[in-house]
Amino acid sequence: MTTFLFELSFWLAAPVWLLMIFAPAWGPTARVAASPWTAVPVLLVYAALAVPVFPELWAAVRSPDLGAFRELTALADGAGAVWAQVVAWDLLVGQWMYREGRRLEIPALVMGPLLVLTILLSPFGLLLFLVGREARTRRRAVERAGTGC
Repeated sequence: MTTFLFELSFWLAAPVWLLMIFAPAWGPTARVAASPWTAVPVLLVYAALAVPVFPELWAAVRSPDLGAFRELTALADGAGAVWAQVVAWDLLVGQWMYREGRRLEIPALVMGPLLVLTILLSPFGLLLFLVGREARTRRRAVERAGTGC
């Protein structure tokens, strides 16, 4: 059951990622990406995996310690719960990136690879996005100042 839930956590998030990457301008994509409820199915998987290992989970977060975290992730349900949590938070980060990219009119050919990187290695994807977002924001401010707007 743990293996199934582990895999399910990604497949529950995948449709949202596919919409943001491959259909960014489609009307329903913006509505889906604006909803925090997209993470709820993944969080339910998280809960199903976390409840059986709650004592170990609580020990790992109550007083963060590498040994306690290692003990948690040595358990199949513990590793699965951590994975589901990562999938849920990555999805929310990706949705925010998508919305910001649309607001700043960052081309889909730039956002698509950034979102893929965020699925795979979210800290790197987010960091690159934040750098690009800052550059885009500054460039737009300079353009507005130059036009007198």
